[in-house]
Amino acid sequence: MGTMSTLPLEDLPNSTVFTLSGINASRESRYVFFCITFLYYLVIIAVNLIIIVTVALRKPLHEPMYVFLCNLCLNGLYGTLGFYPKFLYDLLSDVHEISRSGCFVQVFVIYSAVLCDFSTLTVMSYDRSVAICRPLEYHTVMTGGTVFKLIVFSWFLPISIMFLTLVLSSGVTLCGSHIEKLYCENWAVVKMTCTSNLAINVLGYLVIVTYFGHVMFILFSYVKLIKTSLKSAANRSKFIQTCTPHLLSLINVTVASLFDMMYSRYGSRDFPQGLRHFLALEFLIVPPLLNPLIYGLKLSKVRNEVLKHVICYIVKF
Repeated sequence: MGTMSTLPLEDLPNSTVFTLSGINASRESRYVFFCITFLYYLVIIAVNLIIIVTVALRKPLHEPMYVFLCNLCLNGLYGTLGFYPKFLYDLLSDVHEISRSGCFVQVFVIYSAVLCDFSTLTVMSYDRSVAICRPLEYHTVMTGGTVFKLIVFSWFLPISIMFLTLVLSSGVTLCGSHIEKLYCENWAVVKMTCTSNLAINVLGYLVIVTYFGHVMFILFSYVKLIKTSLKSAANRSKFIQTCTPHLLSLINVTVASLFDMMYSRYGSRDFPQGLRHFLALEFLIVPPLLNPLIYGLKLSKVRNEVLKHVICYIVKF
């Protein structure tokens, strides 16, 4: 027992505490990073809340497309909540640690949010497909009940997947405790397992197949959308106005997630630390801010209602 206590933390089997990679900078530099990150996080919260509140309060936006946009912004707030508060705390601390339970909670929140982004964008592609390809049936198909079911689907599937992932991960014995990231990541935990992780690998492949199915559905929807939009100027206008922000958001989330996946599996310590941190954080930095901005700036109806809401709020005060 005395010998075990002298071992370094990373050599202790099944450690209850993980160490995270901190920012290798002076205390003064970390204070600067803290201020920039804190302000950026406030901007993310503000921009997403503006969209959510505007959609909720403005009747002209009580349509399926804007409800799904509201869901996308809500998910952005949920996902960033899993990272920024802990990261801001770590910037002011010299010890970058997280408990095993805290690590699993962070993994659950961050990666269920990423999967929810994909599910929501898939649902939005279905909505656009019905709106442009079957306009006369749109209000019959996209009823309040259908919209509710699609939103439940966009949350239930990612949460179920991450719950199963954590159930399988939490039962394994770990032979390490250091995570080469600024936050907890499931693949990093899986790589530290001392025993076979076949069940986790099988689940991982099932997740890949499931979300590959999402991608194929989106591609199929866009093939139909493009064919239909070529038939008339009105359809082309509707496609450009409502599908362009969706495509930009989809590319944004996909590229960010691929950065994270490629870095997690093939990232090298030979990369400069700043580049490594950016690759690891890109999907937590760009999509949560860019998604509401893309829709807020591109969709004139959202932009106008946001301006009306902000002006009314200013006049009241």
